[in-house]
Amino acid sequence: MATTKLFPITATERKAINYIADGSKTDNGRLISTFCCSSDPAQASRDFASVRACGTGKNKILSQHFIQSFKPGEITPERALEVGEELCEKFLKGQYQYYLAVHVDKAHVHLHVIFNNCNMYDYKTFETHEDQGSKKERAWKKLFDLSDEICKRHHLSVIQHPELSKGKKRWEWMLDQQGLSWKTKLKKAIDQVVMNSEDFEDFLAKCADYGVLVEYNPDHKIDLKFMLAEQKERNPRARFTRARTLGGYYETETIKKRIAQFVGGMSYTPRARVRAVEQTPQNKFVQDAIDRGNMKIASIAKNIIAQYGIEPDNLEPEIQKLFSQREALYEEIQVLKEKVKDLKGLLKTLTAYKKLKPIHDELESLKGRKRKKYQDEHFDELRDYYSAEQELDSWFDNKKYESESKVKEVLAHYQKMLTQKEAEHDAVHAKFVELRRAQSDIDAYLRQYAPQTQQDEQQYQQEQSRSQRKKKKDVLE
Repeated sequence: MATTKLFPITATERKAINYIADGSKTDNGRLISTFCCSSDPAQASRDFASVRACGTGKNKILSQHFIQSFKPGEITPERALEVGEELCEKFLKGQYQYYLAVHVDKAHVHLHVIFNNCNMYDYKTFETHEDQGSKKERAWKKLFDLSDEICKRHHLSVIQHPELSKGKKRWEWMLDQQGLSWKTKLKKAIDQVVMNSEDFEDFLAKCADYGVLVEYNPDHKIDLKFMLAEQKERNPRARFTRARTLGGYYETETIKKRIAQFVGGMSYTPRARVRAVEQTPQNKFVQDAIDRGNMKIASIAKNIIAQYGIEPDNLEPEIQKLFSQREALYEEIQVLKEKVKDLKGLLKTLTAYKKLKPIHDELESLKGRKRKKYQDEHFDELRDYYSAEQELDSWFDNKKYESESKVKEVLAHYQKMLTQKEAEHDAVHAKFVELRRAQSDIDAYLRQYAPQTQQDEQQYQQEQSRSQRKKKKDVLE
């Protein structure tokens, strides 16, 4: 489903444009569109700078960058380019230069748009015109709403009820996948309390039993707050988290509704039914193969039943099921490979940032000519530092960067998951191949002995009837 992210660029604008214009990601530049700037990344950055030069020059933000991602297999790259151009036209209103690129290097099609932070008409900043006022009037909200509106018009899926979830930085999202984020732990603990409560008052009373501290004040606008008890133990100065911060499912009225649903569901007790189990007779296909004297095919069918518990008549549905499982596992493996790749890149960025930070700190301690001289001498290192800082800001909140050891721990977890999924995929694939081979043998047998004409069919049925009568006669004797 279509998702959108918006964030500012304060340094390395040229490098950012060069990244999104990469020919290996944009089908050799075919999936690029620009407005009032060159398609060459270096020149586009200079075009942006020439417009900014007409402004006050006081704003540190050079340009804005947003990403629109689509559900895998839902849209073609060419159509994504059309959707991106329509979104830019409605969002930027023809007042800002932009560089749009559709990427096809991942499992899902997504597009990047970098647009100048300075308006071409009055040279004021994007924040001045578009990012003021209440939450509903902020730029990111307008972008999300426009994206959903355009995607619905193009019959593309969008996130339903986005108000029930909160935006996350990439690192927190990675931890959520493992269940290591403190927010995830808090949500799971609250979910347990909800499932075991009779009503809201009982919920408040039972929170402590599940390691959740709660503050409830119905007279206050922010009426409900939570905290894990272990958080308080580790940091006595830790603050409570607003229920709204955890998402709509954890606000007062929603919790009351969830409890009512659980209580209503638990009150129903279905009647037990006793069913007689009959012993399964010899499989008809196997018996038929034995009757015809084809012991090889009977042996294949028996082996399938013994090894997998599958009747030969059910081979085709089972093979289709295995095919679906194999494809689903393949998709999971590709997603895990992307996560492992991203985490390796994060680890490399953290290492570079740690190495280059002393150079930046030294620059910040200098003034005047000494600062300018030091900046010129260490231009390349400072450029790499700002690039690493920008990348880390896309992962973490408020420059609270995680340690390298923690990233290595999470990376090891995903590598282990990847290994397990690959082993599971190999096992399903092996079973799929074996059953396909067995099915091929059985089909070859059936083609060999299948009646070719209506007369052959009648003769075959007569032979079967005589065989059955003979068996009954032998039994009676």
